[in-house]
Amino acid sequence: MQKKPLIVANWKMNLSKNEVDIYLQEMLKESKNLNATIVLSPSFTLLDFVNSKIKKTNIKLGAQNMFFADFGAFTGEVSASMLKDVGAEYVILGHSERRQYFLEMDTFINKKVLTALKYNLKPIICVGETLEEKENNESEEVVKLQILSALKNVGSEELKNIIIAYEPIWAIGTGKSATSEEAEQMAKHIEIMLQNEFNTQIKTSILYGGSVNENNIKEFVQKEHIAGALVGGASLSANTFLKLIK
Repeated sequence: MQKKPLIVANWKMNLSKNEVDIYLQEMLKESKNLNATIVLSPSFTLLDFVNSKIKKTNIKLGAQNMFFADFGAFTGEVSASMLKDVGAEYVILGHSERRQYFLEMDTFINKKVLTALKYNLKPIICVGETLEEKENNESEEVVKLQILSALKNVGSEELKNIIIAYEPIWAIGTGKSATSEEAEQMAKHIEIMLQNEFNTQIKTSILYGGSVNENNIKEFVQKEHIAGALVGGASLSANTFLKLIK
């Protein structure tokens, strides 16, 4: 049986309401014919609008971030309950851009993961090494520490609701991507590590991200341990994204 990959679109800080309206018209024409679980992750201001267009379809809604507190005086932040209110099922946490530009630490990301699980949101936890760490043969250890920090106090049964997105930092937005063999090796490492650390046979979905496009996506999703992809730039055009999915 052919596996059904999970393809997550991270639109980042892009697309207007009008652009998204046109985008979704194209997507929805094809959505029933796609052999993939599709998650669209727009900016906060577009979550409700996107949900209104996709809630009766097979396309899922994701958010790009959230805060760990239930409510309170946290200007500019969005809570898990707010995301649930607008129909989100997934939330991207610990993206390298959040770590780099907003100085998010592993302990901070862990609090977000625990809150997401509390509200039945599926966290997509982003991990990955820098070019320097790769060249020093530290990739596996760096990724292991990021994952175990993010999953502190998470129960083994909850692993089925966790998604790990391996995004080598040196490949994000650079046009460079890991080879499918490198990505598969890391995905296998993550899977075995989680099963050993949590003493469980539950398999966590592992995605690859980092300059994924229509020309290389097939190489990644055909691998045994890679469940799908987290797509950035190539998801900003409905036409390009549809080609990638197909």
